[in-house]
Amino acid sequence: MAQRRIRIGIDTGGTFTDVVAFEEDTGELVTTKTPSTPSNPADGFINGVTKVLDLMGATGQDVTAVAHGTTVATNKLLEGKVERLGFVTTEGYEFMLEIARQAVPDGYGNSYFWVKPPRIVPADAVRTVGGRMDFQGNEIRPFDEASAVAAAHWFRDHGITTLGVCFLHSYADDSHELAMREVLRREHPEAIVSISSEVLREYREYERSMTTLVDAAVKPNVSRYVTNIQQRLAEIAPDAAFSIMKSNGGVLSADEVVHQPITTVLSGPAAGALGAGLIAKRAGFPKVLTCDGGGTSTDVSVVLDGEPTLTTEGTVGAYPSKIPMIDVVTVGAGGGSVAWVSPEGTLKVGPHSAGADPGPLCYGKGGTEPTITDAHVVLGRIPPHLLGGEIPLDVEAARTGIDELAARLGIDPVRCATGILEISAWNQANALRQVSVKRGLDVRDFMLTTFGGSGSLLACRLVDILDLAGVVVPQNPGNVSAFGLLTVDVKNDYVQTMVSKHTALDHAAVQKTFDHLTDRAAKALDGEGFPRDAHRYTRTVDLRYFGQAFEVRVTAPDGLVDEAYAAHVAESFHEAHRTLYGYDFSADPSQQVEWVNLRVTGIGPITRPELRELPTRGGRSSEDPPGQGTADLPNNRTRREVCFDADQGYRDTPVLWRPDLRAGDTFDGPAIVEEFGSTVPVHPGFTVRVDSIGNLVITRATTTTTTTEGAR
Repeated sequence: MAQRRIRIGIDTGGTFTDVVAFEEDTGELVTTKTPSTPSNPADGFINGVTKVLDLMGATGQDVTAVAHGTTVATNKLLEGKVERLGFVTTEGYEFMLEIARQAVPDGYGNSYFWVKPPRIVPADAVRTVGGRMDFQGNEIRPFDEASAVAAAHWFRDHGITTLGVCFLHSYADDSHELAMREVLRREHPEAIVSISSEVLREYREYERSMTTLVDAAVKPNVSRYVTNIQQRLAEIAPDAAFSIMKSNGGVLSADEVVHQPITTVLSGPAAGALGAGLIAKRAGFPKVLTCDGGGTSTDVSVVLDGEPTLTTEGTVGAYPSKIPMIDVVTVGAGGGSVAWVSPEGTLKVGPHSAGADPGPLCYGKGGTEPTITDAHVVLGRIPPHLLGGEIPLDVEAARTGIDELAARLGIDPVRCATGILEISAWNQANALRQVSVKRGLDVRDFMLTTFGGSGSLLACRLVDILDLAGVVVPQNPGNVSAFGLLTVDVKNDYVQTMVSKHTALDHAAVQKTFDHLTDRAAKALDGEGFPRDAHRYTRTVDLRYFGQAFEVRVTAPDGLVDEAYAAHVAESFHEAHRTLYGYDFSADPSQQVEWVNLRVTGIGPITRPELRELPTRGGRSSEDPPGQGTADLPNNRTRREVCFDADQGYRDTPVLWRPDLRAGDTFDGPAIVEEFGSTVPVHPGFTVRVDSIGNLVITRATTTTTTTEGAR
């Protein structure tokens, strides 16, 4: 029998580990889920691999590649569980982290009350070393090896084994940082060291220092986790290439990730945004907000023409991380988010989560507090089981918990349960506003793509709150993040600061820097096994008007850098500035343009799975006039009592089994659509159309949604 070629994507969430397998020769896609194992996430990973191979009748010998989205780095930072770090910086700059930036959360009206959070490195764990470079990389004072040795000995004697090194202007010349690393290797060999010129070769010392320290902080955990999986995966699938999802929307081999772990801080959410973007673009929707609802949190992002928006101004928890990452906002509103009563006697939801263990009350695993999932079960919006019946739910336990919470609040239990979901919906809506309205986007022009196990449960309510155009629910929405992992190219980012006014730009120097960054990207792709003729490179440049504090990033074309090339990039900057801020200075020669950072991204393309079209019912085209609603659908086989509104109470509602739906089917709410990994409650006043690739397109019954391909 011929050897099969199977690629597997695995996304580890707080409650479930999602798995998608793609057989390259046949195009077959197989999806499944398995419970996550928070005590050792690698267990859930391996369970997922073996489960999907069993479903396909395959063995580990058939696996060619495994891509993984992980939250190990993210959770460590979000939980603030950072072991003691040490920081080495330039003499005279020991309070760099304390000074930080002058920005105050919620504006300066909060400045009397806001207390700076604890620094990632306390002041007593900072050591300075003599030596100084200027911003052009000229050595002003030589590296002081004696003070470097003293610093290494101090960290060694105090048992601090994780260190970050950031010297002033090392983005221009990193020789002093390299010398410091050699001293640490010699004098403190147990130390795990991150140096800023390798993590982020970009100016602004505070952000570069913080990014370097975050990299150092997660390096031990990520290294242990990845190494553990590599060893166990090699026993099952010895020939499989193992890669990790990066925050920038690319993947990197596990061998390389352990050297740059900060690139994985938004690993899981990035995969979901990419998968949802690809599906929405294929469905003909160019403007999409994504909502990835899991057991612990909900991640939201913006996708334009199939590409999620990127930022380098992101944060993870309390820590700024100036690396390229998909612009994701996370809110603590997942299925396991706990409902509780504040000291003032008001109902609150999240951000504390029951997670996978013990989980919601209905899991019957020792949970003690009602959660969002419990509210959905009590209201009948999800069935009394998960994963197609693999995990039965204890509805009575959930009802008892909601009853007790309602009694403490002095309200009716049904109103309590709907109140929990209303608060959760507004939490998600506020996160969606952060990535859209606050970026100047009109959400009325956007469809919402919902996925994740709980992402679609509040979809109709989000349409009402935000006045969205509608909702797109992909097939197997609980596995969209894992599917996204199979659509991701290998991607490496390289940056070099080169501050220069446009009128004095040294075109040859810019060309030399682009060539150097491209060479680094090429070598990295060589190491990933991509032939040179498959390499692709993209250039971007950060520019600003002279005197501005922050930059705007624009795409720069390939080709020789000369005066015409530079003028084209500057014009692109004017246009981007006008789009972002509503004005530009292109007609005012006194406002000079300044070039700041040059960037090159190396891309190694992979073969993406094709989204197959869904069969139609009885030979009818998906563009034919719709049927007469749920009564026409052969899968309208069960009903149950469901509450969509506390004032209207429970109502008899049809339950549809999604795998039985066909392209072109339409039906109106109220209805419940169930499948193996998720459930979609369709509220009264909404209508559903199944498009050609199996998406549920949900709109208000009084509106008509069109795609770029025309109305289907």
